[in-house]
Amino acid sequence: MPWLASLRDTARTGLHLDRTLTNPKRALRGAIAVALVLLPTLALAGPQLATSAAMGAFIAGTATFQRSFRPRPSLAVAAGIGLGTSTLIGYLAISVPGLFPVVLAVWALLAGLAWAVGVTAGVVAATTVSVMLVVVQLPVSVPTALGHGLLCAAGGAVQALLITLWPIDSWRAQRDALADAYTSLADHARQLREDPAAPADPEPLMTARHASELTPWQERHRPAELHGLRGLAEQVRPVLTAIADPRIGAPAEGPELDRARELLAAAAEVLDALAAAIRSGEPLHLPRSAPSLTLAPRTEEPMLHGPARAAAARLTSLLGQAVDVLDRASPDALGTPVTDAGSALSRPSLFGMAAPVLSAVRRQIRPGSTVLRHAVRLATVVTVADLVGRLTGLHHGYWAALTAAMVIRPDFAQTFSRGVARLAGTVVGVALATAVVLVLNPGAWLSAVLAVLCVCGAYLTNRTGYALMTACVSGYVVFLLGLVQPGNSLATAVERVGLTLVGGVVALLTYALFPSWESARLGERLAEWIAAAGRYGAAVLAVYGDPAAHSDREVRTALLDSREARSEFLQAMQRAEVEPVPESMRKLSHKQVEKARTAVGLLSRVGLLLEAHVPAKDAAPVPGAEAFATSLAEATAGAAAAILDGRPVDFSGLRAEQRAWERRLRESHEAVAAGDPSEQVEVVRAATRLLMQALDDLERAVRRSKAPSPRVPEPVP
Repeated sequence: MPWLASLRDTARTGLHLDRTLTNPKRALRGAIAVALVLLPTLALAGPQLATSAAMGAFIAGTATFQRSFRPRPSLAVAAGIGLGTSTLIGYLAISVPGLFPVVLAVWALLAGLAWAVGVTAGVVAATTVSVMLVVVQLPVSVPTALGHGLLCAAGGAVQALLITLWPIDSWRAQRDALADAYTSLADHARQLREDPAAPADPEPLMTARHASELTPWQERHRPAELHGLRGLAEQVRPVLTAIADPRIGAPAEGPELDRARELLAAAAEVLDALAAAIRSGEPLHLPRSAPSLTLAPRTEEPMLHGPARAAAARLTSLLGQAVDVLDRASPDALGTPVTDAGSALSRPSLFGMAAPVLSAVRRQIRPGSTVLRHAVRLATVVTVADLVGRLTGLHHGYWAALTAAMVIRPDFAQTFSRGVARLAGTVVGVALATAVVLVLNPGAWLSAVLAVLCVCGAYLTNRTGYALMTACVSGYVVFLLGLVQPGNSLATAVERVGLTLVGGVVALLTYALFPSWESARLGERLAEWIAAAGRYGAAVLAVYGDPAAHSDREVRTALLDSREARSEFLQAMQRAEVEPVPESMRKLSHKQVEKARTAVGLLSRVGLLLEAHVPAKDAAPVPGAEAFATSLAEATAGAAAAILDGRPVDFSGLRAEQRAWERRLRESHEAVAAGDPSEQVEVVRAATRLLMQALDDLERAVRRSKAPSPRVPEPVP
């Protein structure tokens, strides 16, 4: 995409506003916490300490509005500790000539590395850099630096205390994540009625899995209806796919197809009802179609046969279990776990996160790491912007570095969209706040009240758009700093707007000169997905080869790895679409990437189809399945390496092995009885044919030469 078009699109994204507001009660609670810190400190200790305390409370409150499934009080406490530490270190460094820029660069580097832990950690860490820049401008002696740091941390503690005493929408994030997973399954069931090959979106299930990671406290207090339903949703998805697929499930036409469509339609209605009950916490209301089509046994023999009939019975059982979880009247019964439904996953406590955080950061300290690249870029941007601000000789020169710290992000789209939004929001916020100051000439107390109102507006518009939220934050900073830095409001406003422009330009230019282009990494992301999808298919096939020797955990781990790789690939594709990168920088063209995406999606679908019919522990093994599973994993890993090295992808060896294996299955007396193959062998043969079709499509998609591809022999029937 050309630079001008890319900048235009990112600017539109940054200035876009949604008609979505944060829960007003949550916004009011966060603002009250800031007021409980700001006003008493202002009365007892003066404006300087009040400013530090208010900054801590505001940023800690902002952390609780980030998308996270961790308990909100712990987020506030963690943010308060980080803010207090950055404030203390900043105050100690500012008292030594020449030391502060070095400390600022190191702290910014560490804040950039926090993205290795996750988005929430990265955003909160970036705010600690901005707070360090703002608070250390206040005149203070070194002995009182500890007091400022403690007050910043106390602001986070007050936010945590108020959240605990005034709970609002408890478990809302977990409920929404689980309900979204069931809604996505319902939508997928409807899509499968019209298109048996319709792909499913695994993101809602991935999000629901993250939501089910609980701390010990959450595990003891979570609502009973959130226990076990995620595991059932995980099992429903492959069964839906298996019913609709004409190779393994219902045929492409005839009465069995009509029956399969009836089941999918009824399943969709039941899944929607489950999602509504989970989201609201109210009793489950099943649709009229549920008893006759899905949950109750039919009086006549169902028209489905073979694997399709087995998948339909499995779907009926899973939906019945999910309904039982929500439909039990007794609280004791509600708390009873569902058999094989999956339990909660362990989430470390706040202090237990130290080791995982250090491990995640350590893994990113390597050449080629995008997180390390972002950390170095952030440190450079903040240091340069701070130097430029100081060279201007303006009293508010730190606004340039503050803007740079808040704008820069690991990817191009977010950095440039936030840069435009930051500039627009700062201009509007500073202009309005300055106009209020000029008209009202507020004293300390009125300025404090106006600052709290701006905080409430920032919390309320957290989901509306970054530009509008930035306007509220800018007004908050203007009123807050007006407590200790009174002066010419109009001149100050002009300075801040100009320095915001300087900081934004420094950040954007630095990113342009030292970028992290996802377009150049698409081949790597695709290779990771191919290898992960191959391992998932191999893990399921290995179960058919020896059902007693392989656990469900092996298949589940491989599936999660495949989902994660797919998610990273799709996110990279979205970022790459808006990057101003020439086609020559890409290892694969856009057309090749799209075709490869379809092929690997089909490969993943084969794993789901096999998982839907996975044999019981005491089932007879399918001869040769384990050996072919090993070959599949090796072949897909080799294909991934070939893409990374620029070599052609070749599945001819695996193709020959698959034909020979299918011939042996057809001729084997162990797998064939009276000319009628067993259900397990029938599933495996159909799935491996589809698997080879996916690999053939992948081979053609990533072929770099324009020569016609060789004709692929038809598989042995």
